[in-house]
Amino acid sequence: MSKGFTRRDFLWSGVVSGIAVALVKPARLALAAAQPQAAPLAAWDAQAGRMRHRIDALAKVTGAKTFGFDMRAIDQPEWPQTQSHAMILRVTRADGVFAGIDLGVLGAGLQPDRVVTAQDLKRDGVVSEDGDFLLPEGSTPAYLGQAVAILIWHDFARFRAAKSQLKSSPGAIRFVGQGQPLERDPWASLRYVRVGAADPLADDVYSSFKDKALRPARFVKQVPEWAHSDAVDAAGLAHAQAIAEALERPGPGELVVGREYFSQSIEPAPLETDNGNCWYDRKSGTLHAIVASQAPQELLQQAAHMLAASRHGVRRILMTSCHTVGYGAKEASMSQLMPMLAALYADGRPLRLANDRYEQFQFGTKRHSFRVRYRIAVDRESGKFQIFQANLVGNGGGRRSGSPIVGFATLMGAQSLYYFPRSDLMSTMLASRAVDAAAVRGVGMVQSIGATEMLVDEIAQELGLDPIELRLRNVMRANMKNTQGAVPGGELRGAEVLKRMRAHVLWQERHRRKSAYEAEHPGRLYGVGAACAYREYGNGADAAFAGVALTRDGRIELRHVAVEIGTGSTTSQACACAKWLGRPADVAEWGQTRWPELPMVASENPRIMSQATQDRLAQDPYWTPYLSSPSSASNSAYYFSHTTIEASRFLFMHGLWPAAVAIWSRGIGGGQWASSVVRPEEARWVGGRLTAGGMTPLPLEELARKAYELNLVTGVAVHDFSRAQWTESDFELPSGTERWQLDGLAIRRGDGSAPDAQGTPTANGYRFIARTRAAFPAVRRNDAGFLLVSTLGVLAEVAVEKASGKVEILRHHSVLECGNQIVPELVSGQLQGGAAMGIGHALHEYLPLYEDGPGNGTWNFNRYRLPRARDVAVWTQTAEILPPLSGSDPFKGIGELSMMPIVPALANAIAHATGHRFRELPISPDKILAALQAPSDPQIQNQDAI
Repeated sequence: MSKGFTRRDFLWSGVVSGIAVALVKPARLALAAAQPQAAPLAAWDAQAGRMRHRIDALAKVTGAKTFGFDMRAIDQPEWPQTQSHAMILRVTRADGVFAGIDLGVLGAGLQPDRVVTAQDLKRDGVVSEDGDFLLPEGSTPAYLGQAVAILIWHDFARFRAAKSQLKSSPGAIRFVGQGQPLERDPWASLRYVRVGAADPLADDVYSSFKDKALRPARFVKQVPEWAHSDAVDAAGLAHAQAIAEALERPGPGELVVGREYFSQSIEPAPLETDNGNCWYDRKSGTLHAIVASQAPQELLQQAAHMLAASRHGVRRILMTSCHTVGYGAKEASMSQLMPMLAALYADGRPLRLANDRYEQFQFGTKRHSFRVRYRIAVDRESGKFQIFQANLVGNGGGRRSGSPIVGFATLMGAQSLYYFPRSDLMSTMLASRAVDAAAVRGVGMVQSIGATEMLVDEIAQELGLDPIELRLRNVMRANMKNTQGAVPGGELRGAEVLKRMRAHVLWQERHRRKSAYEAEHPGRLYGVGAACAYREYGNGADAAFAGVALTRDGRIELRHVAVEIGTGSTTSQACACAKWLGRPADVAEWGQTRWPELPMVASENPRIMSQATQDRLAQDPYWTPYLSSPSSASNSAYYFSHTTIEASRFLFMHGLWPAAVAIWSRGIGGGQWASSVVRPEEARWVGGRLTAGGMTPLPLEELARKAYELNLVTGVAVHDFSRAQWTESDFELPSGTERWQLDGLAIRRGDGSAPDAQGTPTANGYRFIARTRAAFPAVRRNDAGFLLVSTLGVLAEVAVEKASGKVEILRHHSVLECGNQIVPELVSGQLQGGAAMGIGHALHEYLPLYEDGPGNGTWNFNRYRLPRARDVAVWTQTAEILPPLSGSDPFKGIGELSMMPIVPALANAIAHATGHRFRELPISPDKILAALQAPSDPQIQNQDAI
């Protein structure tokens, strides 16, 4: 073991590609992801049993350093106190051969102290899993904004002056020749075919879940040719052909409506741009990194792979994960790896690499642009949908990034909240020279759900039906199958949401209000639109660690993988302890990647492994399909909370409850306990004290002391894995065999010093309890589509100015079903914030894809229109939330759903106002004005070719 890297260091680190990786506590980072907090309990109102405010509220409003963007070397006492700075040179064209760089414009005084090129990376063995970090000389750029060199200065003044000079003086990047952009096969393509039985509850004739999804054998001019590898493929393609023929030749009484929609590329616009501050200590082989990331576990793994074969000698990566804001743009990607890479060439100095807003537009990941072609067949008499055919083509930009996931997700969302007896859905994610697109908030479902909800309104108009009535006739209900052929979990409450929308005054009086408003405002047109959707929460394969422990004096300590990305997940996870422990955590650490107490291992991709591989690996009690999910896809409320609650429940059942029984049993004849029949499920926390069946209420402090005295469980670390179905495992405990929805468990008894305690010793007094049996969810559930959903309906009221085409949102009303709420105020905040983002997508935001787009480096908020407070009906928006069916309803994620239905609701409201259907987003004033002036040609097309 080398000097500076002890055996203890090795134990608490993970090892990836031979490099130890771990998350560390920052020295001076207020409320950072890994720093213990005393804030959760301070925010708790014990009398009301609710949070007074977010646990990070005081730090943020008082200007504490909570974001990595604010960190400098001086904030880390163990680092050298000199701060270096870097910028990245990026191409603004993709149609020539890169011939090197020329920094002559800087003169002798502003030349960088170090220039890093692709030649350096190749020499040093630094590799990327998703395209070149830096474009090699003699190559054609794969995309606009591709990096060609990292420039490093060791003082800020020269860095700042040089960066300004380079940005205002084009020509530093040399090209030879004029050619064509690279042509590459699409990043991914996928197809789901389903043919249901006459009875929606009977077995399907064919489905992706029962049989299999269709995948391409190859691409011809970017169009997939579907594989015919076996009889199952052939059957699926035969059913798809039959669906196409039925749409071409509809039967008597059938209406077929086909439309094409366009959803634009947008900038997710996180307040914090991509950034990192890193220091490579060559002496110890340790790379220290403070990086803005939603996915610290995945980022560490990617960094380790990047450097595994390099000549730099990196043996350990210690990362601090801070609070950030990402909207999916800060999942593990090249932007998060670049600061670590640059630090290797900073001559032993800490190096900061942070995008300014121009650079964030140029290289930050974008929401995918989509062309969507839909056809729906409907029975004219009943209004029931019969067939749904979809072809969605997304522009993934220059790198693969999250495009395969987005292509998969966009198909899951396409059905919105409707049941279709037959369907054929396909998506293709193109590779292009556009700026990289990734799994930005919505993950493709903003585009697919929005188009479906607009088309359903058009069908209602064709049939002469109330649009909400048509939705009610086709809403997917419990035990029906989705378009992949799987049955979603639990009661589906879309019909309840739709009925509340239909009963709302905005909908009931829309025709009367239109007449009255337009009479009173002759220069304006009035409209009301509706839209509703189911949206799955989670990533399809989700996993998390959580640790909950009690100190001897009754303080609750929480450790978790969750990263605060602005949604309040740190607040909700601290609060999730209260159900079983009576109050939120007193101390919390976030974004944790090191779990020495519970050394689980993962070795395969959970989304593509075979069932045989999973069955074989599951025999190892330390193995799990997936270590930790990023903080994304609305996964905190349900998936992250599950680990927190299960750890708290185990601590209660095996620590606090037996301690309480011991206290209640004191005295002659078994004390007060002997005369009662009390079960643990009857226990309640009242005013911070535990009671059950009339027993004397006991404070947590007394219970903790007794638990330590009796050597009961005082600390629990757990791991879980889900494919929208929890893994269940059996564990042998002193009480007998117990089944828990976990795949990993470690416990501490008392102070952890007992030599004869059960299990294998790991770290910090914990012992690993090996599972004796594990039932992991079947691999085929990867093709099951949406299974766990929340529901949101939106009514939008708008006024359109005839003279300008400007849209004013007068009011919008949301009806949400989200099960139980951990922190209601956070749910309200998600609804309001999501609505604002959806309004921007529907009406304001737009990025050209290619040479006149953000890849040219000239875009900023002076050109990009984000919605302001005046655009989002701040004071007139309202919402209602369906009560849960019971107190046992799950906590459902809504972070992404909250921005989706308002997009088509606004489009449908504008159609109601103007009489024109707009199928191209954003619906900008110039498009509306052109349509009003030329009513025979209502479709105003964007100029982009996808």
